[in-house]
Parts: sequence; C-alpha cells; structure tokens
Amino acid sequence: MRPVRRLALDRRAFLRGSACAVALPWLDAMQPACAPAIRKPVRSVFVFYPNGVNPQHWRPDGVGRSAKYGRTLAPLQPLRDRVTVFSGLAIDGGRAHGDGPGDHARAASSFLTCAHPRKTGGSDIHVGVSVDQLMVEHLGVATTFPSLEVGMERGRKSGVCDSGYSCAYSGNISWRTPSTPVAKETNPKAVFARLFGDPDVAYDAEIMRQKRVRHRSVLDAVNADARSLAARLGATDRRKLDDYLQSVRELEQRLDRLDDEVPEMDVPEGLIERGSYTDRLDLMYEILAMALSSDSTRVVSFMLGNAGSNRTYRFLGVPDAHHGLSHHGKDEKKRERIARIDNFHIKAFGRFLERLAGEQDGDGDLLSQSMVLYGSGLGDGNRHNHDDLPVLLAGEGGGRVSGRGHVRLGEETPMANLYLAMMHAVGREDERFADSSGLLALR
Repeated sequence: MRPVRRLALDRRAFLRGSACAVALPWLDAMQPACAPAIRKPVRSVFVFYPNGVNPQHWRPDGVGRSAKYGRTLAPLQPLRDRVTVFSGLAIDGGRAHGDGPGDHARAASSFLTCAHPRKTGGSDIHVGVSVDQLMVEHLGVATTFPSLEVGMERGRKSGVCDSGYSCAYSGNISWRTPSTPVAKETNPKAVFARLFGDPDVAYDAEIMRQKRVRHRSVLDAVNADARSLAARLGATDRRKLDDYLQSVRELEQRLDRLDDEVPEMDVPEGLIERGSYTDRLDLMYEILAMALSSDSTRVVSFMLGNAGSNRTYRFLGVPDAHHGLSHHGKDEKKRERIARIDNFHIKAFGRFLERLAGEQDGDGDLLSQSMVLYGSGLGDGNRHNHDDLPVLLAGEGGGRVSGRGHVRLGEETPMANLYLAMMHAVGREDERFADSSGLLALR
C-alpha cells in the first residue's frame, strides 16, 4: 500500500509579507492524515452591557428549554438551543459595603473580577484579577494575542467618573492585577491593524506617494505567499482560503468607508465617534469573529459602553441619554425606550453568534468551540441592584457547555460560580474564584 502523503500545515500558520502577517482560519490541511485528532481550543468571549436592562422584557417566561423569550431576547430565537439565560446571579462586590454611591463604577469593575473596588480617585486603585486574565495566565502564549480587549467608548485615563471612584473603574472590565486594568481599543481600524498588519508600513515611501494607501489592502503584501499556499492545498481548503481572504478584504473596505480616526485624546462621555454607531458595532463584532476564527486570540472582552454610559440612540428614536433613562422612576415611556436599546444590542449580539455559528472550525463550527457571555453588572438601573443580573451564555465550549434554556438559580447565587465553571472548561482547575461557593453547572 502506498503511504498517505498530505500537507501538514501548522495551526498557527500565517501568510507573510513585508510588515504584514495574516493568520489563517482552520483548514483541513491542519489535521495531517492518519494523525490523532487535534484537541481544538476553546474560545471565551465576555460582553459587558452598561446601565442594566428593562427586566420586564429581558426575563424569559418559564424555565428550562421550553421557556419563551420575551421582546428583548427574541432575536436569539434561531439559536435558543445553544443559549442559557440565567436568573438569580449576583455580584456582591458591586454593592456599596459602606462606600456609598458609585454603583455604576462598581458594576463595571466587579463584572469580571467579582471583587469590591477600593473607593479612590487617585492612583491607589485596587479591585481584583478578572476571570479573562486568569484564563490568559493558564493558556499562556498559545496565540499571537493572549487576549483582546475592545470597547465602543473611550475611557478617561485619569480623574473621577462616579461618586468618588476613579475613571479606571468605569472604563475597564479586564484587570491583569488588582491595580492594573488592561486598556481597551475602541477604534475598529486600530484593532484590524493590530490583528492583520497595517498596509501603511508594508510599502516604502516612494510607492506610497505613487499610490494612495487608502486603496491598498493588507492582502497585497501577502499575495505571493497566499498563491504559494493555495497551490499546495486541496480544493476544499482552497475555497476556504479564498472565502477567508475575501472576508478580510470586505472588512477592509467597510473600514475604509469610516471617516478618519478620532484623535488620541479624551472625548466627552456620550460623544458618538465618527462613522455610524451601528456600522462600528458590527465591524467590531466582525473583527472579533475573524480574530477567533484565525486563532489569533482565544480570550476577548468587549465593553458595549462604559459604566454609566450616556450615549444616545437617536437612530432608534431614543434621543435621551442611556444612563439618564436607566433612572426611569417607573416611567413607562422611559422603560419602553430602555427596552428598545436593550433589543438593539441583543440583535447585534445575535448577528455575532450567527457569524460564529456559520464559521467552520474543524468538524464543528466556531460557536461550538466557544463560550460567549453577555451581561450587565446591574439588574435594573433604576434600582442599582447587583442581584438577579441579566446574564446569558452561548456556545458549547468544545462540548463542555450546552444550552439549557432559562435557568432560575437560587437568590444570591454568586456570579463567581459561573466564572469558576468557565475557568474549568478551559482547563484551569482552581478550587475558588473571588466569592464563589461552588461550580455552576454548564450542561
């Protein structure tokens, strides 16, 4: 019998060019013939939503897999078998504990740490290490970027943002150490350049003068390597490679349609950056999907807004500032507008999940290899409560998670129990995390 010969492509292979390196998605050639199955990595994504929600429209009707989604979660109906909505989770670290006002700052800083932040407006900030960074510590340098932190609003680098709490607490959910937040990137173009390389530096000054860089693609710099690789791939992998590179190019074109980048400076809270907010949101989700698909990173945190965000949503017919609306005082008109904002963000999140579900990853899809958490550090913004938080988890985490419909937990179940279970799912077997009292079942 003739020996089986097949290209064995490294899972972390890149298309290389001058000053550019484009990571590849999963290809069949990455699984050599007659080789044992490769243990596919689990990806973890944490999406933070500010100001709480309208609980009336968030909470499903009933429990288990037969529970019916209400207005806010209805966009997730096509993926309901792959989603678990939790009721009853609490983050005690977000409460005052004698520190008085500042629930929004505490809601963000405790969201992934489950720790109580020190109330200070100075440099002596202190909260806890976040779950995403503990995952990074365990995974090490398995990917080009150990983690990716992004957001939709810039955070202020100094000063006080909420009732005596440093702006560091309001603008960050990811903490490498108790006193070191991991700064987020809010410009989609900058995130793209970080992941795929910047075509501006791939050509010398003379060429850049002759041809407008705006109309160049990072793919131009790796074109020769792409052709060489394609010649060695099978027909199926060639189609995958073509589709992937086309997706990268389309993403570049969408980014080019945005206005020039916002200058590197603090901007007033609530200012809508240049370019449609909806476009920027979808672009950020698309960049994250491609980062996960190419295994450029396995841990992501995404802030849809800073704590106490005062963004307006005029395109939804909501001219009011989001934070102001959250203090609705049981005004039904304000509650209705909050529900409109909640629904808008769940629609965008649903498109992200569908994008992951449509991306092949070995013999499954990318969502099956991911754990995607969406939630807020406040329940109802009007009450400033840190219990019964709106939290859901999507994906199968490589077989370690399954959609359970609506799970109604006991009151005051620590959010840390969920995070501890997620840490175990990626292979980190800590006995405790923050104020955890046990492992929350993910299946």
